[in-house]
Amino acid sequence: MPNDLLFRIGAMSKTTGIPVSTLRIWETRYAAFTPRKTEGKQRLFEERDVSKAILLKQLSNEGHAISAIAGLDLEQLRRMSNLQNNAHSKLGAQGEPVTLAVVGLGLAIRIESKKFATGLRQNRIKVTDVLVDLAAAAEAEFGESPQVLLIKVNTLQAGVQAQIQNLVLKHKFAQTIVIYNFAPESVIQAMKFSGLIVRREPISDIELAELLQSVVFVDQTRAQEFGTRGSVIASRKYSDETLARVAGISTNVLCECPRHVAELISQLASFEAYSQECLNKNAEDAHLHAYLRSISGSARSLFENALEKIAQHEGIDLHEEKNKS
Repeated sequence: MPNDLLFRIGAMSKTTGIPVSTLRIWETRYAAFTPRKTEGKQRLFEERDVSKAILLKQLSNEGHAISAIAGLDLEQLRRMSNLQNNAHSKLGAQGEPVTLAVVGLGLAIRIESKKFATGLRQNRIKVTDVLVDLAAAAEAEFGESPQVLLIKVNTLQAGVQAQIQNLVLKHKFAQTIVIYNFAPESVIQAMKFSGLIVRREPISDIELAELLQSVVFVDQTRAQEFGTRGSVIASRKYSDETLARVAGISTNVLCECPRHVAELISQLASFEAYSQECLNKNAEDAHLHAYLRSISGSARSLFENALEKIAQHEGIDLHEEKNKS
């Protein structure tokens, strides 16, 4: 297939950190890969092979015999890796890891590499599902209900935006991050308005790690006392228009509470977006801005819950715009 990304064995070695000689042994002796071959008999490996090689390396370093795992397919290796990671996490930390579904094999390869893992400073991330593209994701059943959806697309057009929105609505991900190469500004703004995090390539492994970190809230006190633990921050529930409408409603029972809470949510959402933009622009301060975005997003989510209680008590319809449409 001409659109496939193919790797020569040298490029595969550089990407995975596995010597060429080892890759050849895994291929010829243990049948771990079945590369395509050019007319000149040069091996051409697919992205799936690269991802498999990374997992084989990780699992063999954990003590698994290559002869026992080389014949497993990619999904079986991922399940083994997740079980191994879960065992390690129970020894040193309480709470479950953040679950992540990845759309795009190239992106999955990056996340599964040890180089990327070192960039995650506070929260371990468990990859539960890897899909080739949006079409495959649309048909997939996500067994573990991943909290975060991470998507890589080359071109972000209106049709692609609709596919992503349908996927988010179907599976109710807490947060969705979209990495793209090219996109019109109108589509980017529409996706941001919908609560999605959108970031343009190029993005380094460390920046990507910080971007994932920014959607997780960590209780720092508990993290220091018990080990790392965190929860995914939900995306925005209410638009600026809804908050402005609520702020303009006068009530007799709670006085100015609806206005004050709506204004606080709007301010926190603005600072959350500001921190996200700083995270995108300033690699040197990325960790700080990821933390600030995490804190402000968590506070915004808590006040949204408070606003719902106020609205219920006061009989305010927070979804009036949707009902009218």
